[in-house]
Amino acid sequence: MIPYQYVTLRVVPRVEREEFVNVGVVLFADEVGFLDAAFEVDEDRLGALFPALDLGAVEASLAVVCDVCRGVTGRGRPELPTAGKRFGWLAAPRSTVVQPGPRHGGLAADPAVALEKLLDRLVRRAPIR
Repeated sequence: MIPYQYVTLRVVPRVEREEFVNVGVVLFADEVGFLDAAFEVDEDRLGALFPALDLGAVEASLAVVCDVCRGVTGRGRPELPTAGKRFGWLAAPRSTVVQPGPRHGGLAADPAVALEKLLDRLVRRAPIR
């Protein structure tokens, strides 16, 4: 089994209210050099809860997260040489509309499969298996 760490990505439209909706997951498995993110934006749900939210800006922020996972730099993206440093940057607390939740860990045979299962459980609200 491969150990991993992950953070849930949250949309927090008004940080002072601390209300959020989960929209994605970033998973890092150092042992195999795996760092990836997956997200799914439920526009109807976010629009109903936060009508003034700029969904385009949310999706752009999530695309930057995916770029950082892949090591894409420039245009405001950090130049971090290792997957571990990129995960640390992505998992760092911040006061923006898209925020990481606390770090959690787990074990999986395949980190990519674990990422998809976490997206199902934490974002898509699938039943826990």
